Amino acid sequence: MKLNRILSISLLVFLIAFGFEGCKSKKKMSAKDAVGKIMEDMPCTKEGKSDKKFFRASSMATSSDLQLSKEKALLLAKQRLVTLIKSTTKSVTDRYINERGFSNVSEVESKFENITREVADETLSNVVVVCEKSSVLDDGRYNSFIAIEVNRDDVLTGMERKISADKKLQIDYDKKKFEETFNKEMEQLREDRGY
Repeated sequence: MKLNRILSISLLVFLIAFGFEGCKSKKKMSAKDAVGKIMEDMPCTKEGKSDKKFFRASSMATSSDLQLSKEKALLLAKQRLVTLIKSTTKSVTDRYINERGFSNVSEVESKFENITREVADETLSNVVVVCEKSSVLDDGRYNSFIAIEVNRDDVLTGMERKISADKKLQIDYDKKKFEETFNKEMEQLREDRGY
């Protein structure tokens, strides 16, 4: 009987202690905890910003294999670079077409769009890695950071070569006007990036 009483009291004390522990107010999560540690200066980010002379892109990838994390980061950076080149050259060609006043606008736009796509893909063979860094995480995985660039002249030369190869576009093509439009767009890109 004495043993039952001791067990009952012990169980009661345990339940009360457990109940009080459960009633404690939980620590409120701060905004910093919810967001995580913000990285002010991620590696290769500055080197991955475009200016009026270079199209640039940066990226980061994580993997349990160092080489795979580097390859993934490079692939992502190339995808970003192609997207940037396509959108910039699309803006250039749209402005150029509007300023030149082509009569068959939809046909010309279609041809320029194809040229833009081809040139953007071709320029990937001229990519230069300007920054590459890796780190090891606490769990043993690797973070790889990369920044790449392509000279804007490579893109412009590719566009001019493709336009000159098309008989219909060549007739109305004004190289000086196209270059001028291209330079304005590159300057705008530089300003948008805060340089």
